[in-house]
Amino acid sequence: MIYIWLRFEWQFALGAVVALVHDVGLTIGLFSLLQIKFDLAIIAALLTIVGYSINDTVVVFDRARENLIKYKVMPLIDVLNLSANETLSRTLMTSGTTLIALLALLVLGGDVIRGFVFAITWGIIVGTYSSIYIAKNVVLMLGVKRDWSKEKKPTGNQFMDIDA
Repeated sequence: MIYIWLRFEWQFALGAVVALVHDVGLTIGLFSLLQIKFDLAIIAALLTIVGYSINDTVVVFDRARENLIKYKVMPLIDVLNLSANETLSRTLMTSGTTLIALLALLVLGGDVIRGFVFAITWGIIVGTYSSIYIAKNVVLMLGVKRDWSKEKKPTGNQFMDIDA
């Protein structure tokens, strides 16, 4: 949260945290609903889900920050939607290729790894959804500063028009 706050704005950090809580909460809820054994491998899977989701969210937020600077008069909702659309192919390809490997492990892997792989598979599906729809909408509800450009400081020639 501190990294996102320092990199972007506090609204982005809050959106990322809400998305992460959503991802982990839904994964724990699914395990509770299906009464799947919860062990250390599942905790490792939850941490992997958090890392995967925050990475995906940062990609979307970074594009949003670039577009907020580029399109200063475009409404915030349009900028965030444009940013999500611009990163959508990257997000879907990354998630899709990861899911292919995970589905192979889920089907061909043994009982020892099945809970871990199931948690990560579910978490990637939910994490992809939350990075695009939940985190972005939290930022939209909170609003955000539109311009991150630095103010220009005088360069030392502010007195060049004064006669000595």
